[in-house]
Order: sequence, then C-alpha cells, then structure tokens
Amino acid sequence: MTVPSAFQTPGDHVNLPDLLPPAWRAELTPFLDPAATEALGSFVAEQYAQHTVYPPVEDLFAAYRLCPPERTRVLLLGQDPYHGPGQAHGLSFSVREGVRVPPSLRNVYKELAADVGVPPATSGDLTGWARQGVLLLNAVLTVRAGAAASHKNRGWEVFTDATIRALNARRERVVFLLWGSYARKKAALVTNPAHTVIESGHPSPLNGGKDFLGARMFSAANKALADAGRPPIDWDPRAAAEAGA
Repeated sequence: MTVPSAFQTPGDHVNLPDLLPPAWRAELTPFLDPAATEALGSFVAEQYAQHTVYPPVEDLFAAYRLCPPERTRVLLLGQDPYHGPGQAHGLSFSVREGVRVPPSLRNVYKELAADVGVPPATSGDLTGWARQGVLLLNAVLTVRAGAAASHKNRGWEVFTDATIRALNARRERVVFLLWGSYARKKAALVTNPAHTVIESGHPSPLNGGKDFLGARMFSAANKALADAGRPPIDWDPRAAAEAGA
C-alpha cells in the first residue's frame, strides 16, 4: 500500500475509498455518503499526521486486502483497534506474531477449544482466518495511541456500516458473528434472508465470559455455511496460516 503524503501533512485530505482494494471500493461506493466520507478522510489524515495512531497506516485496510468481498464467508465485528504499541495490525481481535495474546482473544481461544476442539494457539495472529474469508472488521478502524475509543463517533461507523450493507446485498451466504452489545446493534443492518446472524456476549474478561463462553458460535457458523453449500472455516489459526502462507 502506498502511503499518501496527506498522512504526513496536517490539514491535507485523503480520499479513503481510493486506498481500498478495487473490488471493495466498487462494493462500498453505492453505500457511502460522499460528504461523510470526505470529512472522515480529512480527520484520519490529520490524526496520522499529528499523533501516533494505530494501526500503522499501511495496515489501515488490511482486513479488506486479505479478504476480498467475493471470498467473504464470515464477518467478525470488533469495536476499535488495540491502542497499545505493536498490537493493532488492521484485523479485529488479532495481534501480530510475537505479541502477547490479549485477554479477550484468550477467551476466544478457550471457546474454540470447547466448541470445535482447537487447542489454544500461542500466537494471536488471525491472518489465516482472514485469508480464508473471515472479514475481521472493527467498527472504528483507527485509534490514538493509549486512548481507547478516541476515534469513536468521527465517521468510521458510517464507513463500516456501509461494509455490512454491501455484504448484506450479496447473494451468497455470509455469517455475521456479532459479539457484545455494541456489535449486536448491527444486526438491524442484515436484512437479506440469505445470510445468518449469530449473536453472543463479548469475549472480554470484563464481561466475565457471560453469554460468550459456551455459545458455540464457531460450529454454528460452519453449519450455516454448510447449509448454504459454502465451505466451512478452519478455525485453527495455526493450520489456516500455514495453508495460506
């Protein structure tokens, strides 16, 4: 990804859809509000130019780059990126190889083991899921270093809602995994009966695992895909990463 000069020069503007892979840009454009998207581009360019912002700009649209719309089988929605150094790399719930697995992801791994028998991984890198067709999307795609939710309500929600609407318009089944009260509100955007919405509590330890541990959403997602004639997801991040390497 070529980094526009706007990300280094305060006051400049960047057209965010231009940074998307062409297939996603075509899918999202009918659902984007031009004025809101322009305002968001100015805000994001200013933030990257003036502050430390995560993920690194080259990873801003990593979820879209790794998971084209025609291959998307599951959308897993997070809230906003990790705000610590070296954590966020453009995929919801995921951290780079070598970074300590965050508490929420440890609960995800615990549920994976109970649901589909996947032993907990030592790496928190979920790139292998993305390569298989799991769109690891956050509702807000950027955050200022050390300041959780600092870019909330600045326009990203409209942009990522457009992503959900674009997937909703597709004919082939997409499974929407919505974890926690924030994500579950997005169920209202999924109106196409071809698709499946699976809701649960959030995996955060702050939630105590309530309505998440024991929800068996991974096997339910694969059943929904199989029922529609789509291949299942290999939920073992290690095997999936090796296959996609």
